[in-house]
Amino acid sequence: MKLLKQREVLLALLIVMLIGLVGLRSPVFLSMSSMSSLLTDSTLLIMLALTQMFVIITRGIDLSVASNLALSGMMSALLAAKFPELSLVVIILVALGTGLFLGLINGWLIGYLELPPIVVTLGTMSVYRGLVFVLSSGAWVSSHQMPAAFIAFPLTQLLGITYLVWIAATLVLITWFVARYTHFGRDLYAIGNQPVAARYIGIPTSRRLLWTYGLSGMMAGLCGYLWVARYAVAYTEIAYGFEFTVIAACVIGGINIAGGVGTVGGAVLGSLFLAVINNALPIVKVSPFWQSALTGLVILTAVLINARGNKKNSRQILSLHLLHPSVDRSAV
Repeated sequence: MKLLKQREVLLALLIVMLIGLVGLRSPVFLSMSSMSSLLTDSTLLIMLALTQMFVIITRGIDLSVASNLALSGMMSALLAAKFPELSLVVIILVALGTGLFLGLINGWLIGYLELPPIVVTLGTMSVYRGLVFVLSSGAWVSSHQMPAAFIAFPLTQLLGITYLVWIAATLVLITWFVARYTHFGRDLYAIGNQPVAARYIGIPTSRRLLWTYGLSGMMAGLCGYLWVARYAVAYTEIAYGFEFTVIAACVIGGINIAGGVGTVGGAVLGSLFLAVINNALPIVKVSPFWQSALTGLVILTAVLINARGNKKNSRQILSLHLLHPSVDRSAV
C-alpha cells in the first residue's frame, strides 16, 4: 500500500490504464508496431524533459529549448547538405556544441548576472528562433538534400530497438546517476529549496546554474540533429511551441515548478503520459481542441497536486542536505 502512494507508481499505473482503455476502443493501438512507434515518438520529449527537470529544480525555467533545438537542427542539416562527405560524428558534435553554447549564454545571464530565468529564456527563445531564419534564409532543407546516413541514423535498429530509444535510455541512466549520486545533482536541489542557504554553505550557485542551462542547451542541440534526421526535413518552424510540452511533461511528472523537488522517473513518466495522450486521442477520434483542453486540464491538476504534496518533501530534502550532504534526497 505504501508503494501505491508514490507519485511515480500512480502515474505509471495511470499510463497503463490509459493504454488499456484506448486498446479496448481500438485494439490496433496495442499492437507491437504501435507501441514501438509510441516509444520512439516519446524519446525526444523524454530527453528534453530530463535536463529541463534540472533547470526547474533550481527554481528556473528554460523557454528557449525548442528554439535552440531548431537552430542546432538547422545548423546540422545545412552542414550535411553542403558537405555530404562530412562524418556524421562531426555533424553531431557541431549540433552538441551549438546547443551547449546557446545554453551557456542563458546560464551566464542567469547565474552570473542574476537575471530572471523566465525573462532571459523568453528573450533568447525569440533570438534563437530568429537566427534559424537568418541562417537558412527562410528556405527548407529537404530529405533529398541530406545524405542517406544522416537521415538513417535515428531509426536504425540495434537488437530490434531504434537508436533513438537506445540514446534516450542511456541518457535517462546518466541523468539518474547525476541527480542521485553526484555533488552537482545534490547542489541543484539545495539551490532550488533555499538559494540563500545554498550560498551560505558554500555551494557555487552561479557556476551550477551556468552548467545547468548549458546541459539543457546541449541536450537541445542533440535533439536538434535527431529531430531533423528523424523527420528528414529542416525548416524555420521546427518544434515551434514544443518548449511548453517539455515543461508540461515535467510538471505532470511531479517536478515542482517552485523548485527543489523532482525525479528523473517523474520526468520520464510525464513525457510518456503526454506521448500516450497525443498518440491515443486521434485514434479514438477526439478533436484537436479537446486534445489541447484535456492536456491543459491534466497540467492544472498536476500543479494543484504538486503544490499540496511537495511542501513537506521540500523541507525534508533541505534538512537532509544541510545535515547530511551525502544522503540521497531522491529517496525521500
